[in-house]
Amino acid sequence: MPDELPEYESPATLPERKFGWSNVFLPPEQDPRDYGPVSGERETLLSYLHAYRQTLELKCAGLDASAMAARSVPPSNLSLLGLIRHMAEVEHHWFRRVMAGEDAPRIYRTEKDRDAAFTGAVADQAVVDEAWATWNAQVAFAEEFVENHDDLGVIGVFEHGGTTEELALREVLLHMIEEYARHCGHADLLRERIDGRVGQ
Repeated sequence: MPDELPEYESPATLPERKFGWSNVFLPPEQDPRDYGPVSGERETLLSYLHAYRQTLELKCAGLDASAMAARSVPPSNLSLLGLIRHMAEVEHHWFRRVMAGEDAPRIYRTEKDRDAAFTGAVADQAVVDEAWATWNAQVAFAEEFVENHDDLGVIGVFEHGGTTEELALREVLLHMIEEYARHCGHADLLRERIDGRVGQ
C-alpha cells in the first residue's frame, strides 16, 4: 500500500458531492424525461431508449469544453465528450450501416486508432460542438428509421470478424438500451468527479 494517495484520489482535489434536488439530479418539474405508463413492445423499447439518450444529455448539462473532456482516473481515457462521440458512432453503426444498409464510412474510428472517439475528445469547444451536432444527427436518423418501420422484425445485416449475422430491429433497440445504460453509469461517475453532481 502506498503511503500517499495519488493526486486524483486526494480529498483536497475532490469536489464535494451534491444532489441537484433531494436525492436526484434535477427537480421533477425540470426533468425532461417522461416516465409515464407505456404499453406494448414498441412503445416500451422506444420509451426506454429515449429516456437514456436524455439522461446522457443531462449528465453533460452546464459543462464547458474542459469539463467535457476531463478524464476519469488513470489509465482510463473515458470522458463525457468521449461518450458523446462514442454514442454518435454507435447510433451511426447500428442504424445507418446495419439496419439501413448504408455503405457509410465509420466515424471517430480509423485503422490506426479504433478508439478515436475517446482519444480525440479534447478540450476544444469546436470539438464539443461537432460531437453534439454529430450525435444529434445520428439520433435523428435512428428515430426516423424506426418511425418508418412499423415491423420490429425488419432485418439488418451485421458484418463482424468475417462473419455475417442478421439482426431484427427489436434486437438493435435492445442493444442500444443496454449500450446507453452502461455508458450512463460511466457518465454518473464522470460527472461526480468533475463537480460532485450526483443523482440519476
